[in-house]
Amino acid sequence: MIEAKNISKIYKSGNMETKALKGISFSIKEGEFVAIMGPSGSGKSTLMHILGCLDTPTSGKYFFEGKDVSQLSDDELADIRKNRIGFVFQSFNLLPRATVLRNVVLPLVYAGVSRDKREKQAKTALQNVGLGESHFFHLSNQLSGGQMQRVAIARALVNNPSLILADEPTGNLDTKTGEVVLDTFHKLNSEQKRTVILITHELYVAKHAQRIIRIRDGEIL
Repeated sequence: MIEAKNISKIYKSGNMETKALKGISFSIKEGEFVAIMGPSGSGKSTLMHILGCLDTPTSGKYFFEGKDVSQLSDDELADIRKNRIGFVFQSFNLLPRATVLRNVVLPLVYAGVSRDKREKQAKTALQNVGLGESHFFHLSNQLSGGQMQRVAIARALVNNPSLILADEPTGNLDTKTGEVVLDTFHKLNSEQKRTVILITHELYVAKHAQRIIRIRDGEIL
Protein backbone atom coordinates (compact mmCIF):
# COMPACT_ATOMS: atom_id res chain seq x y z
CA MET A 1 0.00 0.00 0.00
CA ILE A 2 2.74 2.46 0.99
CA GLU A 3 6.33 2.68 -0.16
CA ALA A 4 8.65 5.49 0.89
CA LYS A 5 11.98 5.62 -0.94
CA ASN A 6 14.74 7.85 0.45
CA ILE A 7 12.32 10.62 1.47
CA SER A 8 13.81 13.91 2.61
CA LYS A 9 12.05 17.10 3.60
CA ILE A 10 13.83 20.44 3.96
CA TYR A 11 12.15 23.63 5.18
CA LYS A 12 13.77 26.94 4.20
CA SER A 13 13.44 30.26 5.99
CA GLY A 14 15.72 32.93 4.56
CA ASN A 15 19.22 31.49 4.62
CA MET A 16 18.28 28.85 7.19
CA GLU A 17 17.52 25.23 6.28
CA THR A 18 15.86 22.69 8.56
CA LYS A 19 16.12 19.04 7.58
CA ALA A 20 12.94 17.51 8.99
CA LEU A 21 13.40 14.14 7.25
CA LYS A 22 16.73 12.66 6.13
CA GLY A 23 16.43 9.92 3.54
CA ILE A 24 13.70 7.76 5.09
CA SER A 25 12.71 4.45 3.46
CA PHE A 26 10.08 1.90 4.53
CA SER A 27 6.99 0.09 3.27
CA ILE A 28 3.59 -0.76 4.76
CA LYS A 29 1.44 -3.57 3.42
CA GLU A 30 -2.32 -3.51 3.06
CA GLY A 31 -4.00 -4.68 6.28
CA GLU A 32 -1.11 -3.81 8.60
CA PHE A 33 -1.41 -1.90 11.88
CA VAL A 34 1.75 0.19 12.18
CA ALA A 35 2.82 2.81 14.72
CA ILE A 36 5.23 5.61 13.81
CA MET A 37 6.77 6.68 17.10
CA GLY A 38 9.10 9.50 17.98
CA PRO A 39 9.57 12.44 20.36
CA SER A 40 8.53 16.00 19.61
CA GLY A 41 10.66 17.38 16.79
CA SER A 42 11.57 13.93 15.45
CA GLY A 43 9.94 14.51 12.05
CA LYS A 44 6.96 12.21 12.58
CA SER A 45 4.38 14.97 11.94
CA THR A 46 6.16 15.95 8.72
CA LEU A 47 6.12 12.29 7.69
CA MET A 48 2.41 12.04 8.52
CA HIS A 49 1.64 15.00 6.24
CA ILE A 50 3.51 13.30 3.40
CA LEU A 51 1.81 9.94 3.98
CA GLY A 52 -1.57 11.70 4.03
CA CYS A 53 -0.85 13.48 0.72
CA LEU A 54 -1.04 16.82 2.53
CA ASP A 55 2.58 17.65 1.60
CA THR A 56 5.27 16.37 -0.77
CA PRO A 57 8.89 15.41 -0.06
CA THR A 58 11.78 17.67 -1.10
CA SER A 59 13.48 14.61 -2.58
CA GLY A 60 12.81 10.90 -2.77
CA LYS A 61 9.66 9.08 -3.85
CA TYR A 62 6.39 8.29 -2.09
CA PHE A 63 4.11 5.68 -3.64
CA PHE A 64 0.53 5.29 -2.39
CA GLU A 65 -1.32 2.26 -3.75
CA GLY A 66 1.26 2.05 -6.51
CA LYS A 67 0.96 5.69 -7.60
CA ASP A 68 3.90 8.10 -7.48
CA VAL A 69 2.34 10.92 -5.45
CA SER A 70 4.75 13.53 -6.87
CA GLN A 71 3.26 12.96 -10.32
CA LEU A 72 -0.35 13.61 -9.28
CA SER A 73 -2.25 16.86 -9.81
CA ASP A 74 -3.78 18.85 -6.94
CA ASP A 75 -7.22 17.49 -7.88
CA GLU A 76 -5.93 13.90 -7.88
CA LEU A 77 -4.32 14.43 -4.47
CA ALA A 78 -7.58 15.89 -3.15
CA ASP A 79 -9.46 12.82 -4.42
CA ILE A 80 -7.03 10.53 -2.56
CA ARG A 81 -7.47 12.51 0.67
CA LYS A 82 -11.25 12.52 0.25
CA ASN A 83 -11.81 8.91 -0.79
CA ARG A 84 -8.78 6.77 0.11
CA ILE A 85 -7.52 8.13 3.45
CA GLY A 86 -9.44 8.61 6.70
CA PHE A 87 -7.83 11.14 9.05
CA VAL A 88 -8.19 11.07 12.86
CA PHE A 89 -6.68 13.93 14.87
CA GLN A 90 -5.84 14.56 18.51
CA SER A 91 -8.25 17.51 18.72
CA PHE A 92 -11.25 15.57 17.25
CA ASN A 93 -12.15 18.47 14.87
CA LEU A 94 -15.90 17.98 15.29
CA LEU A 95 -18.54 20.65 14.74
CA PRO A 96 -19.59 21.37 18.35
CA ARG A 97 -23.22 22.35 17.66
CA ALA A 98 -23.89 19.64 15.10
CA THR A 99 -25.27 16.23 15.98
CA VAL A 100 -23.12 13.12 16.01
CA LEU A 101 -24.83 11.90 12.84
CA ARG A 102 -24.36 15.25 11.08
CA ASN A 103 -20.64 15.27 11.88
CA VAL A 104 -20.18 11.82 10.37
CA VAL A 105 -22.39 12.53 7.34
CA LEU A 106 -20.51 15.71 6.38
CA PRO A 107 -17.75 14.12 4.21
CA LEU A 108 -20.46 12.35 2.20
CA VAL A 109 -22.27 15.65 1.63
CA TYR A 110 -19.09 17.06 0.07
CA ALA A 111 -18.71 13.86 -1.95
CA GLY A 112 -22.20 14.29 -3.43
CA VAL A 113 -23.66 11.08 -1.97
CA SER A 114 -27.48 10.95 -1.86
CA ARG A 115 -29.16 11.70 1.47
CA ASP A 116 -30.54 8.20 2.09
CA LYS A 117 -27.25 6.53 1.23
CA ARG A 118 -25.09 8.86 3.29
CA GLU A 119 -27.24 8.47 6.42
CA LYS A 120 -27.07 4.69 6.07
CA GLN A 121 -23.29 4.78 5.66
CA ALA A 122 -22.88 7.16 8.61
CA LYS A 123 -24.99 4.97 10.91
CA THR A 124 -22.99 1.89 9.91
CA ALA A 125 -19.71 3.72 10.60
CA LEU A 126 -20.93 4.79 14.05
CA GLN A 127 -22.02 1.27 14.91
CA ASN A 128 -18.63 -0.03 13.76
CA VAL A 129 -16.92 2.09 16.44
CA GLY A 130 -19.35 1.05 19.16
CA LEU A 131 -21.78 4.00 19.20
CA GLY A 132 -25.42 3.00 18.99
CA GLU A 133 -28.55 4.90 17.92
CA SER A 134 -28.96 6.48 21.36
CA HIS A 135 -25.96 8.71 20.52
CA PHE A 136 -26.85 9.67 16.94
CA PHE A 137 -28.71 12.89 17.77
CA HIS A 138 -26.60 14.11 20.67
CA LEU A 139 -24.64 17.27 19.95
CA SER A 140 -20.93 16.50 19.80
CA ASN A 141 -20.23 18.92 22.68
CA GLN A 142 -22.49 16.78 24.89
CA LEU A 143 -20.18 13.76 24.58
CA SER A 144 -17.22 12.56 26.61
CA GLY A 145 -13.73 12.82 25.13
CA GLY A 146 -13.65 9.13 24.28
CA GLN A 147 -17.04 9.30 22.58
CA MET A 148 -15.96 12.35 20.57
CA GLN A 149 -12.87 10.53 19.36
CA ARG A 150 -14.95 7.54 18.32
CA VAL A 151 -17.24 9.89 16.36
CA ALA A 152 -14.10 11.25 14.69
CA ILE A 153 -13.04 7.69 13.82
CA ALA A 154 -16.50 6.99 12.39
CA ARG A 155 -16.20 10.13 10.26
CA ALA A 156 -12.82 8.86 9.02
CA LEU A 157 -14.42 5.51 8.11
CA VAL A 158 -17.54 6.79 6.38
CA ASN A 159 -16.03 6.96 2.88
CA ASN A 160 -14.67 3.42 3.28
CA PRO A 161 -11.01 4.51 2.95
CA SER A 162 -8.19 2.06 2.35
CA LEU A 163 -6.02 3.74 5.01
CA ILE A 164 -6.74 5.21 8.45
CA LEU A 165 -4.12 7.76 9.49
CA ALA A 166 -4.37 8.69 13.17
CA ASP A 167 -2.25 11.53 14.59
CA GLU A 168 -1.86 11.29 18.40
CA PRO A 169 -5.51 10.09 18.68
CA THR A 170 -5.29 9.55 22.46
CA GLY A 171 -3.41 12.78 23.23
CA ASN A 172 -6.42 14.54 24.77
CA LEU A 173 -7.74 11.48 26.60
CA ASP A 174 -7.04 9.90 29.96
CA THR A 175 -5.35 6.50 29.93
CA LYS A 176 -8.50 4.43 30.45
CA THR A 177 -10.45 6.26 27.75
CA GLY A 178 -7.43 6.09 25.46
CA GLU A 179 -7.41 2.31 25.81
CA VAL A 180 -11.02 2.18 24.57
CA VAL A 181 -10.09 4.25 21.51
CA LEU A 182 -7.00 2.12 20.81
CA ASP A 183 -9.13 -1.01 21.13
CA THR A 184 -11.40 0.48 18.47
CA PHE A 185 -8.45 0.79 16.08
CA HIS A 186 -7.41 -2.77 16.91
CA LYS A 187 -10.87 -4.12 16.07
CA LEU A 188 -11.01 -2.14 12.82
CA ASN A 189 -7.70 -3.70 11.84
CA SER A 190 -8.29 -7.27 13.03
CA GLU A 191 -11.98 -7.63 12.17
CA GLN A 192 -12.35 -5.35 9.13
CA LYS A 193 -8.77 -5.68 7.84
CA ARG A 194 -8.34 -1.89 7.74
CA THR A 195 -4.82 -0.55 7.31
CA VAL A 196 -4.04 1.69 10.28
CA ILE A 197 -1.06 4.03 10.81
CA LEU A 198 -0.82 5.46 14.30
CA ILE A 199 1.41 8.50 14.93
CA THR A 200 2.46 8.78 18.58
CA HIS A 201 5.23 9.75 20.99
CA GLU A 202 4.05 7.25 23.65
CA LEU A 203 5.48 3.73 23.75
CA TYR A 204 2.43 2.27 25.51
CA VAL A 205 0.27 3.57 22.63
CA ALA A 206 2.66 2.31 19.95
CA LYS A 207 2.68 -1.18 21.50
CA HIS A 208 -0.94 -1.65 20.39
CA ALA A 209 0.30 -1.87 16.81
CA GLN A 210 1.75 -4.95 15.10
CA ARG A 211 4.92 -3.08 14.15
CA ILE A 212 6.67 0.08 15.33
CA ILE A 213 8.72 2.39 13.12
CA ARG A 214 10.85 4.53 15.43
CA ILE A 215 11.95 7.93 14.19
CA ARG A 216 14.35 10.44 15.74
CA ASP A 217 16.00 13.55 14.30
CA GLY A 218 14.45 12.85 10.90
CA GLU A 219 15.85 9.34 10.62
CA ILE A 220 14.50 5.83 11.22
CA LEU A 221 16.15 4.09 14.16
